[in-house]
Amino acid sequence: MNFYLLRATLVLMMLFSWFSLLAQVQQATIFENVRVFDGQSNRLSGPLHVLVVGNKIERISAVPITDITDAMKIIADGKTLMPGLIDVHVHLTFGALTMREMMSPMFSEGMMMEKVAVNAEKMLMRGFTSVRDAGGPIFPLKMGIDTDKINGPRVWPSGATISQTAGHGDFRTPEERSRKFFGEPSRAERFNATFIADGRDEVLTAVRENLRFGASQIKLMAGGGTSSAYDPVDVTQYTFDEMRAAVEAAEDWGTYVMVHAYTPRAVQRAIKAGVKCVEHGQLLDAKTLRLVKRKGVWLSTQNLVESTPEMDQLRLEKRRPVIEGQSKLWPMAKKMKLKIAWGTDFLFEPELNEQQNAYILKLQQWFSNAEILKMVTHDNAQLLQLSGLRSPYPGKLGVIEVGALADVILVDGDPLADLSIIANPTEKFKVIMKDGNLYKYIMD
Repeated sequence: MNFYLLRATLVLMMLFSWFSLLAQVQQATIFENVRVFDGQSNRLSGPLHVLVVGNKIERISAVPITDITDAMKIIADGKTLMPGLIDVHVHLTFGALTMREMMSPMFSEGMMMEKVAVNAEKMLMRGFTSVRDAGGPIFPLKMGIDTDKINGPRVWPSGATISQTAGHGDFRTPEERSRKFFGEPSRAERFNATFIADGRDEVLTAVRENLRFGASQIKLMAGGGTSSAYDPVDVTQYTFDEMRAAVEAAEDWGTYVMVHAYTPRAVQRAIKAGVKCVEHGQLLDAKTLRLVKRKGVWLSTQNLVESTPEMDQLRLEKRRPVIEGQSKLWPMAKKMKLKIAWGTDFLFEPELNEQQNAYILKLQQWFSNAEILKMVTHDNAQLLQLSGLRSPYPGKLGVIEVGALADVILVDGDPLADLSIIANPTEKFKVIMKDGNLYKYIMD
């Protein structure tokens, strides 16, 4: 009996070694005759040949690559090879569902996953190879993507948003009372959409709970919002001590806190507490932006539209000053040379997702095409790396260079000359590659 057991063990070990050897054989892909937008330049390169081995760019050559005989060859005929697009403010769950669906008695995690999985795959097929999820139920979806069960972009997850009572993340319905006083978690808390945390101790626990599940950064609500019912946009949320607690807990894990905030008071308090990234900020004044600049804080903002067909009257009213403010914020931030990042921030209106690429074009009133493409590739990638050791994907993104991760798009045309190409991914994105794997390959 022991002999047969030993023989079976040896056979299994040999098979394991064989499969391990196969896994080490890395697939090679050669993009022949491409013009490269490297993520930073204001012009395309001349004709180049780019070799991808495994999940990294291994070689960029001005002459054809002929010494790799078993590589897949993509004949580009002068098309543009550029880094994958990056959106640093998405809500993969909240953006895939309507508020009515989320509040339905029939709502379940299974229903949620079905819809968000479809949304994630569509986002990848629009050329977004990386996103930072700015709050909400995310960890099951990310696990599905990372284990290749679901097609989708790389995800930098924040986990449940962290909000004070009556804050921007307090999504309780009128009949739901405080968990602290009545002992019953709200529906949004049960679905891991938010933590309602008051006081230093609760904030510490909420931050650490997200980090325990794999958050790469923490999302804290530091001011009022337009999509929440209880808090006016102008209010400041969380005391300095509460916010400082979140920052300390995140820093102990080598990462950072990003805050939802619009107003000078909220942002100044957040920066004083050590926050590294401000989301939104459309109501900021020059004095506060100078503080953002001096402290090296990222401004991660959007160019929102005034209204959409599904937007209710309350949200329209709360949104008005934000819309008015953003036309001042973008040019001020550019003039001051702040560290600017871009995102969409679609919430509860799934039909908006199809406009994700088109929203990039809205930046043309303030930036050149080259500046915009740099922002949505290289610059956004720099913000992702603020997660440090908590970044879920080690490696360099947002550039086409030797050693960078192979997240690339092959574009039919020159997006530096005609940015509208980016808004037509179905026809103009011929190849979409993430982590060295082809997710789209349609050549004429």
